[in-house]
Amino acid sequence: MKLSSELRKILKADPTAWLLEEDNPSVRYFTLIDMGKKSGGRPEVMQAKQRIMDYGTVPRILSQQKEGGYWDDPQRFYSAKYRGTVWQLIILAQLGADGSDDRIKRACEFIFDRAQDTGSGGFSYKSSGTGGTHSGVFPCLTANLVWSLIRLGYLEDQRVSKAIDWITTYQRFDDGIKTGPAGWPYDRYKSCWGRHSCHMGVVKSIKALSGIPIPERTREINNTIKKGAEYLLRHHIFRRSHDLKQISKPKWLKFGFPLMWNTDVLEILEILTALGYRDKRMQESVDLLVSKQDDSGRWKLEETYNGRFQVNIENKGRPSKWITYKALKVLSRLHGNKQAKNP
Repeated sequence: MKLSSELRKILKADPTAWLLEEDNPSVRYFTLIDMGKKSGGRPEVMQAKQRIMDYGTVPRILSQQKEGGYWDDPQRFYSAKYRGTVWQLIILAQLGADGSDDRIKRACEFIFDRAQDTGSGGFSYKSSGTGGTHSGVFPCLTANLVWSLIRLGYLEDQRVSKAIDWITTYQRFDDGIKTGPAGWPYDRYKSCWGRHSCHMGVVKSIKALSGIPIPERTREINNTIKKGAEYLLRHHIFRRSHDLKQISKPKWLKFGFPLMWNTDVLEILEILTALGYRDKRMQESVDLLVSKQDDSGRWKLEETYNGRFQVNIENKGRPSKWITYKALKVLSRLHGNKQAKNP
């Protein structure tokens, strides 16, 4: 696996051999695909993909699934942070689990049946008994589940299409407007809406829509992506747009995995670079990213919910294969593909 000469100048060392070790099959698989530019049909890639289901974190999570397709308390699929079914689906999608596996299919159907508001298509944090409650729908949950379900192979499912429509219809990018929006769903959860849209809701919504292949993006999807990307760039990713000297949330400067409802600078850079953005308003975040590598060209896990997951993932304060893989992917997009440009 060969890194570009421009990227090698930025890295203190090449970490790819470390990322390709067998102990973390998910990172090995994604490194082969994203950094090695290898097709999914190559034998070593197929073997790496299968090993995700056979070794390590994914089979350990699946071993704790209940017969009905859920984890922990079935009624607390969201509120059991971070052991409930919603969170397991998000984690499994991030780990590259195989969506054709019957256990994952059962989990997806459980979430559709319990959490999706059949009227609007959005996802709710509580169940009405015949789907998710209309009053409990909010943006980061809907977006996180859309992204996860797409990763797990449900893009063509009409229930996911309806949830995508929810995002393009209701997601807002307000930046301190005089009066907050009114009516459903805006009359609840002012932290999500209010006069300033929730940063996490914006990030997760754009992340979800960016997971849709370009040929399948409608005009509404593309318009929503553009609005969301400009919102993030207007904030220079982690600053307050009305006072760029101020950091919105210091925790966004610390990198974590897996991310739940929360976000960080690395995730936002990952989303924007996947969309082809190279903008001077990203530069401070890119500089921060580069500065966090150690002498081995590795990045540490700085934030984690270990102890609250079904299965702990990596160790806080130690070099992280997940953070390193993601950092390397972002920097490779910026310093390895001269054709990328703002969509």
